[in-house]
Amino acid sequence: MSHVIERRMTARIEGDFVVFLIGMRINKPWRVHKWLPVAIAMPRMLKELEAHPESGLLGYELNMLSTVQYWRSFEHLENYARNPNQEHFPAWVAFNRANARTRGDVGIWHETFLVRAGEYETVYSGVPARGLGKASRLVPADGGLKFARERLRGEILPFEPQLDPRDA
Repeated sequence: MSHVIERRMTARIEGDFVVFLIGMRINKPWRVHKWLPVAIAMPRMLKELEAHPESGLLGYELNMLSTVQYWRSFEHLENYARNPNQEHFPAWVAFNRANARTRGDVGIWHETFLVRAGEYETVYSGVPARGLGKASRLVPADGGLKFARERLRGEILPFEPQLDPRDA
């Protein structure tokens, strides 16, 4: 079991990075031959990426039907995705071939977020290192990093209260 960090922590990472969400949806559970290859492909890819830190994958969280990945850059992510000599590209081709006529059996999705340096904030309390905190470094969320607004760019940002439309 992972070590629980009892104090409030926040993640810090140098430079820009990418958050990549990817997952599958099993629409017809009885069509095991359609979704099982998809389900077992991701752990193989992650193992391959972990063996090659130069790939640009900073870290990930693998869940039952989805994965959150942290990458150094979009170029790193794209290079991996399009490389025919690595696990992803052949799996992607096989998925498209196997599901060309039956797209509704199993679905796949992904979302890519480009995060500029300092334009994120995190807090973790009473949990093991996870998410961006696991993919970067954790520091205490106190002093100038106590509140979300302060954690953004590590400085206090101007606060402009939003007007309630009923007050207008």
